[in-house]
Amino acid sequence: MADAVLAVLDVRGGGGEGGGGGTTTTTRECENRLLVLLGFERFDLIKLLLANRARIWGCVSLKRAASDVVRDEVERALMEEETGEGARALEELRERSTAENWRRGERTRAAEDTLRRKREGGGDHDGEGGAAEGQSKMSAALDSIKVRSAVGDDRPGGPDYDPGQEIAERSAPHELDLTSLAFRDGSHTMTNKKCDLPAKSWRAMKPGYEEVHVPAARSVAPPDEKLVPVADLPNWTHDAFRGMKTLNRVQSKMAEVALRTSENVLLCAPTGAGKTNVAMLSILNVLGQYRKDSADDAAMEKDEEEKANKHEGNFDLGAFKIIYVAPMKALVQEVVKNFSKRLAPYGVNVRELSGDSSLSRQQISETQMIVTTPEKWDIVTRQGEGRAYTQLVRLVIVDEIHLLHDDRGPVLESIVARVIRQVETTAELVRLVGLSATLPNYADVATFLRVNPEKGMFFFDHSYRPVPLQMQYLGITERNAFKRFRLQNEICYEKACGQRKNGNQMLIFVHSRAETGKTAKALRDIAMERDELSLFVREGGATKEILREEMATVKNADLKEVLSYGFAIHHAGMARADRELVEDLFADGHIGVLCCTATLAWGVNLPAHAVIIKGTQIYDPTKGRWAELSPLDVMQMLGRAGRPQYDTEGEGIIMTAHSELQYYLSLTNVQLPVESQMIKALPDHLNAEVVLGTIQTITEAVDWLSYTFLYVRMLKNPNLYGISDKAFKDDRTLKYRRMDLAHTAACMLERSHLIRYDRRSGAIQTTPLGRIASQYYISHSSMALYSRNLRPNMADIDLLRLFSMSGEFTHITVREEEKLELAKLATRVPIPVKESPNEPSAKINILLQAYISRLKLDGFALVSDMAFIQQSAARIMRAIFEISLRRGWSGLAKLTLSFANMVAYRIWRSQSPLRQFKNVPEIVARKLERKSDIEWARYADLTPSDLGELVGVPKMGRTLHKLVHQFPKLELSAHIQPITRSTLRVELSLVPDFEYDIKVHGYVQLFHIIVEDVDGENILHHEMFLLKNTGADDEHTVVFTVNIMDPLPPSYFIRVISDRWLHSEAVLPISFNKMILPAKFFPPTELLDLQPLPTSVLGEGALIKLYSFAEFNPIQTQTFHQLFKTDKNCLICAPSGSGKSACAEFAIMRMLTNDPQGKCVYVAPKEETSQNIYLDWNKRFGSILRPGQVAQLMGEVTLDLKLIAEAKIIVCTAKQWDAISRRWRQRKAVQAVTLFIVDDMHFLGGDVGPIMEVIISRMRFISTQKQQRDDAPQLRMIGLSASLANAREVGEWMGVSSKGLFNFSPKVRPIPLEIYFHSFDQSNFASRLMAMGKPVYNAVVRHSEGKPSIIFVPSRRQAQLTAIDLMTFYQSIEGKTFLGKNSNAEEVSKIAENLREPALQQVVTSGIGFLHDGMVESDWDKIMGLYQNGSITVLVCPVDICWKVKIFSHLVVVMGTETFDGRERRYVDYPIADLLHMMGMASRQGIDTCGKCVIMCHTPKKEHLKKLLYDPLPIESHIDHYLHDHFNSEIVTKTISCMQDAVDYITWTLLYRRLSKNPNYYNLQGTSNVHLSEHISEMVETVLGDLEASKCCQLTDDNEVSPLNLGMIAAYYYVQYETIELIAASLTAKTKVRGILEILSHASEFGNLPIRQGEEKALKILARNLPQKLPDSAQFQDPRTKALVLLHCHFSRKALSTDLRADQKRVLCDSINLIRAIVDVISSNAWLKPALAAMELSQMVVQGLWNKDNVLMQIPHFTKEIVERCESYQGEEPIESVFDILTLDDDVRNDLLRLPDEKMADVAVFCNNYPNIEVEFEVHDSDNITAGDPVQISVKLEREVDDDDDDEEIDETQFGKVAAPLFPEEKQESWWIVVGDTKTNSLLSLKRVTLQKTQKVKLEFMAPEEPGDYNLTLFCMSDSYLGCDQEYSVPISVAVGESDDDETSGGESD
Repeated sequence: MADAVLAVLDVRGGGGEGGGGGTTTTTRECENRLLVLLGFERFDLIKLLLANRARIWGCVSLKRAASDVVRDEVERALMEEETGEGARALEELRERSTAENWRRGERTRAAEDTLRRKREGGGDHDGEGGAAEGQSKMSAALDSIKVRSAVGDDRPGGPDYDPGQEIAERSAPHELDLTSLAFRDGSHTMTNKKCDLPAKSWRAMKPGYEEVHVPAARSVAPPDEKLVPVADLPNWTHDAFRGMKTLNRVQSKMAEVALRTSENVLLCAPTGAGKTNVAMLSILNVLGQYRKDSADDAAMEKDEEEKANKHEGNFDLGAFKIIYVAPMKALVQEVVKNFSKRLAPYGVNVRELSGDSSLSRQQISETQMIVTTPEKWDIVTRQGEGRAYTQLVRLVIVDEIHLLHDDRGPVLESIVARVIRQVETTAELVRLVGLSATLPNYADVATFLRVNPEKGMFFFDHSYRPVPLQMQYLGITERNAFKRFRLQNEICYEKACGQRKNGNQMLIFVHSRAETGKTAKALRDIAMERDELSLFVREGGATKEILREEMATVKNADLKEVLSYGFAIHHAGMARADRELVEDLFADGHIGVLCCTATLAWGVNLPAHAVIIKGTQIYDPTKGRWAELSPLDVMQMLGRAGRPQYDTEGEGIIMTAHSELQYYLSLTNVQLPVESQMIKALPDHLNAEVVLGTIQTITEAVDWLSYTFLYVRMLKNPNLYGISDKAFKDDRTLKYRRMDLAHTAACMLERSHLIRYDRRSGAIQTTPLGRIASQYYISHSSMALYSRNLRPNMADIDLLRLFSMSGEFTHITVREEEKLELAKLATRVPIPVKESPNEPSAKINILLQAYISRLKLDGFALVSDMAFIQQSAARIMRAIFEISLRRGWSGLAKLTLSFANMVAYRIWRSQSPLRQFKNVPEIVARKLERKSDIEWARYADLTPSDLGELVGVPKMGRTLHKLVHQFPKLELSAHIQPITRSTLRVELSLVPDFEYDIKVHGYVQLFHIIVEDVDGENILHHEMFLLKNTGADDEHTVVFTVNIMDPLPPSYFIRVISDRWLHSEAVLPISFNKMILPAKFFPPTELLDLQPLPTSVLGEGALIKLYSFAEFNPIQTQTFHQLFKTDKNCLICAPSGSGKSACAEFAIMRMLTNDPQGKCVYVAPKEETSQNIYLDWNKRFGSILRPGQVAQLMGEVTLDLKLIAEAKIIVCTAKQWDAISRRWRQRKAVQAVTLFIVDDMHFLGGDVGPIMEVIISRMRFISTQKQQRDDAPQLRMIGLSASLANAREVGEWMGVSSKGLFNFSPKVRPIPLEIYFHSFDQSNFASRLMAMGKPVYNAVVRHSEGKPSIIFVPSRRQAQLTAIDLMTFYQSIEGKTFLGKNSNAEEVSKIAENLREPALQQVVTSGIGFLHDGMVESDWDKIMGLYQNGSITVLVCPVDICWKVKIFSHLVVVMGTETFDGRERRYVDYPIADLLHMMGMASRQGIDTCGKCVIMCHTPKKEHLKKLLYDPLPIESHIDHYLHDHFNSEIVTKTISCMQDAVDYITWTLLYRRLSKNPNYYNLQGTSNVHLSEHISEMVETVLGDLEASKCCQLTDDNEVSPLNLGMIAAYYYVQYETIELIAASLTAKTKVRGILEILSHASEFGNLPIRQGEEKALKILARNLPQKLPDSAQFQDPRTKALVLLHCHFSRKALSTDLRADQKRVLCDSINLIRAIVDVISSNAWLKPALAAMELSQMVVQGLWNKDNVLMQIPHFTKEIVERCESYQGEEPIESVFDILTLDDDVRNDLLRLPDEKMADVAVFCNNYPNIEVEFEVHDSDNITAGDPVQISVKLEREVDDDDDDEEIDETQFGKVAAPLFPEEKQESWWIVVGDTKTNSLLSLKRVTLQKTQKVKLEFMAPEEPGDYNLTLFCMSDSYLGCDQEYSVPISVAVGESDDDETSGGESD
C-alpha cells in the first residue's frame, strides 16, 4: 500500500504534460487514484497528502535512495517541480541534515581524531592505556579497556568511520524495556560463573549445614621493601601523622603519587590496610598547593611552643574545598571526628553534611572539608545553587567506591560523572581519589574515575591485611525455621566454646536489636545446660566480681540478665551509659562473647579475635522484605576480626543459607565483579542533569552516558547488559545503544511530565514538575502519580491516601504477623483510613500517622518500615506542596506544608504549638491541650504567672512565657495601589514580633507570602521571605504586583506562613470595597503602512548629509510631517530602539531652518544619555553650525549660563536644567529657549521623575507666559518616550494636541523583536545566577548565530564571572571561540596583551569582552573598538552601565532582573525603563531583519515582567513625595508667595491630572472636586509646615510665605532641605574638621549611595584600618556611613575596589557643593573657626589629603619617602612648600625626587599651576569708623605669572584650572575672602570668588558695638589647594557712635 501511494505522489509523473495545466491535471489524477487506493472515508488524509506531495515523496525517496545516482535524480526532480514546494523541501532538508550531522558528529569526531592521532603517533603516552591527561570524555574509557586494539579498522567505513554521522543516518532510536534490562537481584547480582578457592581450602558436610574453610592469606614482605618514615615527608605534614613513626606497606607504596602529584587515584585494599592515611596524603597535597610561600618550615618549628595552631595563616584556606564521600552516616561521623582532630593544626575546618543536616552559606564558606553521603552530595550538586560548594572543590575522595555494585551505585556514578564533566567544561582541575575494598575488575573502576593505569591505579590483595583472616563459611541446609534457629545458636555456641578455650573473645553480629538479647540468652542457656559456664566467666575470679558490681548500674533488661555470665549485648537502642559500659568491659577482656548489631562494626572500633555473622538476611524496608546483607556491611563486620596488636591471625565466620554460599565465597575471595546498577535509575538521574542544565539535547544525554560506569561495563561485558554480539560488532562505541537508553529514559520522563522532549530535533527541556522531582529526590513514577491524582480541594484523608500510593513505597507489603497490630493501630490513629489494614497503602498510611502520634510499635519489621516511611514523608509532602504552589491551589499548599512540619516535629495540628520546642514536658503540653477554649493567638497576652496557673505548675510560667514569645510571629500591614485596571501593586510591611534566638531559630527563618482570592482557593501570588537573625528587629518591606480579577472581588487575603513552624501564620485581609480602579486607557496609535520617506525630504543638502542611511523607518516617516512641517507640540511614544532621536532631530532642523534666533534645549533624565547625545550631535550638527553652538551643560551655574547664551543646541540632564531654570525670571537665556525636547519621558515614573515633572511643568508655565506676550518667541515642546498606557494625559499636560500625539504599541518596532523568557526557581539570588550560567551560554549559541550579543548582568563581579564561564563553556563544549568571522586572531591577541585587567586579557582572545564603570579608559575604548569592528561578538556589561554603552546587537540577554539594595537589605527589581532600554539594544537598523532578547528572571516575577514589557507602560506621578525642595526653590524665586500660589503650582503638574484618573494610587478616596481640593490643600499645608519647621521659610497667619536664609542657601546650592536642616542643627561654634566631615557625610544627598552585596564587610575592614576612628553610632549598611568611610579613604589614599572607587567619585563630586553650603550656613551664624575648618575640608576633598599631612604630598607621584628626603634636606632654605620645590637647582631636585622624566613633567605642571596669589587690601575710611556702622574693605587678588609666560599669548580661561590628580572632575579654583576676629571667633564678612588673573572684591560688615582698637584678620582661603592660604592682620579703631539708635541688619552672604 505504501509503495502504491508513493508511486501516485511521484512528482515526475505529470511534470511535463500540457504546459501550464499539466500539474493541475496531475493533481486531479492523483486525487482520483488516491481515492481508489485509500477509500472516500480517508478524504482528509488524501487532502493532507496532496498538500505536502513534493515534501512526502522527496523525503521518502531520498531516504530510500540506494545510490548517489538515484539520489541525484530525486534531487533534480524536486528542483524542477513546478510549484516550488520541492525546491523548498530540499533546501530545508539540506539545512537540517547538515546542522544535525554537524551537531551530533562534531564531538565524536574530535574524540575519534584524538584516538587516531594517539594510535598513529604512539609515542606520546606510557603504555596502551595512555596518560590520564590525554583522555577526554569516552575516549578514556575506550582506551583503558583497549577496545581499539580488538577492533582494528574493520568497522564499516574503514579508518574514516564517523559514528556521529552514523547516528544521524540511522533510523530513529528505539525504546527499550529498562525494567527487564536492570539486574533483578540488584546489589546481590553475581556475574561470575564459578568461584576458585585458594590452595589448602577444605569443605565438610555436617548435620544441617556445609562448612567451607579458607586459610588466611599470608604475605612476606620482600627484603628490599622499605617503609617510608614520617620524618621523610615535608616537615609541615608531620602534624597530620602525630604518633606515627612510619607509614605502613600500602601507604609507603602510594605516598609519592598521593602526596606529590595530582593524579587521579584508585586504591583497592582490604579493610584495615590504612586507606584513611592515603586519603590524608591526598588532602595534604591540596593543602600544599595553597600553602603560602612565606610559610617557612624552620620558622614554624621555632614557634612550635608558642603557637597552638602553629600553621595558622600559612594556608589560603578560602581558596579550596575538599569533599569526602562516605556511604553511611555513622562512617561520616567517624571521618569527621578523625580528620577534625588531625587537621586542626592547619586550621582546616571539617564538617558533616548528611541526611537532614545542612550547612548555611556562612558555614560553607568557613568549611574547607565537607564529609557527606553520596545522596546528600548528589542533592547539593544537582541544584544550581550547589555551585556555591562545587566551584572551589579541588579534591573529591570517594570512600568504599565498590558501592557502585549496590542499589545506591547509580548515585555514585552520577556524582563522579558530574565532577568529570565539570572539569571538562570549566577547565578547573578536580582530583578524584577512589578508595575501595579488593575487587576483581578494579581496572574498570579506574577507567570510570579517569585514572592513569600506569600512575594512579593500586591494587593490594588480602595478604596486605594487617591481621591475616582465616575464613569459615557455613551454608545451612535446614529448611524448618524453628530448627534452623536452634541450629544457628548451637553452631554459635560451638564456635564460642572453641574460642574461649583458647582465651579469645568473639563478636556475634545479628541483624535486629531484639535478636541480640535472644542470641545472648540462648547461648547462656546452652552453657548452663551443658554446665560450661566457667568457659565464659571463671567462678570466684575478679571478672565475676566486676561483672556482678556493674550489673547493678545496667538499665537494659536483656543485658542485666546475661552480663554476669560473661555475655553481653550492644545495639543503638540501648542507653549510652549501657553501651559505653559494654565497650569498656569488652576492651578490658571481661566479656567473652558480645552479641551486637552492625552499628558496632560501623560506629565503634572494637576488634575481637573472631567474628561470627549469624545469618546474612536483614529486613530491607525499601524492598519490603528480608534481603541479603550488603557487601559493604559484610566487609565491615569482618574488618573487626583480628586485633592488630595481639593476634597473628583473626577468624571470620559467615553463617548463611546454603544457596548463598557461592555468593559470599566470591565476595570475600575477590571474585565478584562490580557491575553498574545505573539502568534502573536512569530516568531520574537523567532528569537531574536536565534540571541542572548540563543536558539539553538527546545528543548531550548520549554523551553524558559515556561518563558513567555503566558505559565502561557495557563495553567490557555487552551481553550481560542485553547487547547481542552482532549489535556490539556493528556499534563498537555503543553509540546506538546509548542513544536508545537516553531516548527511553527521555520518553519515560516525558510521559511523567518531567521534561518536554522534541523527538524531531532532540531538544530536551525541563518542566516545573521535573525541577521539583530533582530537588526533592522524588522518582518519576511518583511525580506522574501526584500529577494525575492531585486535586485542589483534597482533605487530610485523600492526601494521606495519595501519599501511601507513592512509588517510593511500592515494595512495602503486609505480612501475616503484622495484621493484628496494624488493625489495633488503625483504631488509634486520628485520621480514618478507608482501606482495610491488610492493604499495603493502608499500612503506609497507618504507620505515618503512628509516627506522628509517637505510638509504640512491637514488630521489628514494622519499626523499620515506619522509619523508612518517615524518612521519605517530609520530602514527599514538600514536593506536593511545591506542586500545589505551581498550580495555584491554596488549600492543598497549606495542608501539605502543615503535614511536612507535622512529620518533622511529630505533632498534630490539634496539639499545642509549644510542642515544637524541645524542652516542654509532656505533662505540661497535655495540660495546655486540655485548655482548648483559649485560642493560640491569645497566649501572647498572658503573663508568666497566668501561664503557670494555666498548667498548674507555677514554676513553668516563666519558661512558657519565654517560649510563647520565641514563637515566630509577624505583624503585617499593606499599602495597595492600583497601577492599571488589572494590576495591583502591594507594598507589604512585615515586622517580626518575637524574640529571635539563634539557638532556636537558626540564622534564618523562611516564610511563604501567599496572596489568595476571596474564597481562599487560588493562589494569585507566591514568594519567599527570608528573615535573617541580623534583621530580626527591623521592619521589612516586600513589593509585588497581583492581578485584579474582573469583576472586582470584595477582598483578597495576604497570608504569611512559616516554612518550618506549625501555626505560625499571619493573615491580612485587603478589602476592595472602597477601591476605585483607574480610568481605562486609550488604544495606541496605529502604525500606518506608508511608503518610507527618503532623507531627501529634508530639502537642505547639509541636513541630508547628517544621515548615513537612505530612508527613514516607518515610525520616523509617520511622525515626520508633524515634527518638520509644523510648530506644534508633539509627544512620540515608541519602543526603545525605534529611532526616536531622529524624530527630535526633525524638530531641531525645523528650528535651524525657520528661526535664526532659535535655541533648543534637550533634556535627558540620565547623564549617560545626555553625554551620548552630545557626542553624536556635536559631531553631526557641529559640522553645520559654528563652534560652541552645540553645548553640554557642566553643572556650574555661571559657566552654564555663558554656554546657553552662545549655543543653539544645549544638551543637559534634568537636574542641571532644574538648577538653571529655577531663576528663569532673572535669566534671559532661559526665556530665549524656543524648542524644548525631553527624552525618555517614561522616567516620570522613576527616581528622576519628580525633577522631570517640575521642569516640564515650569517650561509649560513659561510657554503660556510667552503666549501672553506676543513679541516673545514661542516655545515648542517635544516629548520622547517608551510606549505609555496613559500617553493621552501626559500629552494634554504638555500641551500636545491629538494630532501631535503618537503613542505606538510596544509590539510595533521598525525591526521586530523576539522576546524569550526563561524563569528560574532558586529562591537564593546567588544560586539563581549560578543556575543561569549554562542557559546564558546556550542562549548565545542558539540565538546569536555568530552575530553580536550583549549580556547584561547585575554587577561588575558577575560580568567578569559570566565572561569567563562563557569562554570555558565554548572552549570545552564546542572547542571554539566567539571571535568574529572576519577577525584577525593575532591582532586581537596583541590588543589583549596591552589590556590592564588580567581577566579581560584572558577572555578577549576568545571573542568575549566585558565592561564596567570603574574600567581604565584605554581598556574601555579597546573593547568597544573590538566589539564595533566585529572582532569580538559577545559583550558582558553590568546593568548600571546600560545607558552609558551606545551600541546595538543582534541578541540581548538579561541575566537576572534584580540587584541588591544594601540600604533595604533586599533584592530590588531593575527599573522598568532600564529593561526597556536594554531590550531596545537588540536591533541593528539596516542589518538585522529581527532582533532577539532573552530575559532570565525569578519565576514569581515572570508574569509581571511579561505584562510590563508587552503592554504599554502606565506611569504615575511621584512628585507628591518630593515637593519640599521644589516648593522651597519656588518660594525663593517668589513664584510661590502664598498658599494659593502653591495650590496653583500643583495644578501645572502631571500629578494634578492623575489624581482624578487613579485616585487610590494617591490615597484619595474619591474623584469629586471637594476630594481633590481637600487633598491638594492638605498636601500643600504639610509641605509648607515641614519647610517652616526646618527654618527654610516663614508662614504668616494670612497664609503668606516668605523665604528664610537656610531656604535661600538650599535653593542656591541645589541642596535638599533636610540636609540644610541637618547642617544648621548640627553645627556649633566649636565644630572642628572632624565634626564637619561627619555632618557632610550625613547629607541626604548620599542617602541613595548603593550598598552592594557583601559591601558591609568590606567597609568594616576599611574602617578598621583608618587613621581616625568612626563614631560609635556608625552602621555599615547605612549609605551615610559608607560616604564617611569613602571620604576617610580618600584622605588616607587607600586603595579601593572598582565599585567603591565609582561611589567615591560620586561622593567627592557632591561634597564640594555641600561644603560651600556648609560654609554659608556657618557664616550666617558668624562663626569663624568652623568656617575655616570647612574651607580646609574643601581643600582635603580636592587634594585627597588630611589637613595634618605634609603639603608636598599634593604633588603628583610624591611618596612618603620623597617627602622624608625633602624634610631632611640640609640646604640654605628648608623645603616646606610647593614653591620651594620650584626654587631648587635641577640636580638637587632630581636627586631628591628620583623620578623618571614623564613623572617629572607631571610634577612641573602641578608646581606651575600651584597658585601664587598677591593680596592687597584697603579699609575704606579707616580713620572714621564708628561703632555699629558699616565698614568696607576692598581686596585685590592678583595671580603671579612667570615672566616667560608673559611673553607668550596666554588663554586666560586656562588660569584657575585645578591640578588635582585624585579629584575625579575638572575643577576651577575658588577663593574665600574672609574677615574675622580670631579672639572672639566671630566671622564678620565672607565672599567666594573665582580668580583668573586679577579680581577685586568689596567686603562689608558692621563695626563692633563697643568702641576701641581691634585686630581683625583677613583670610584668603583656597577651596582646592592645601598650604597656599594667606592671612593678614587688619587693625581698625572704632570710635564712639552717634547717640541715635540705628537699626542694624546683617548682610546676607553669598
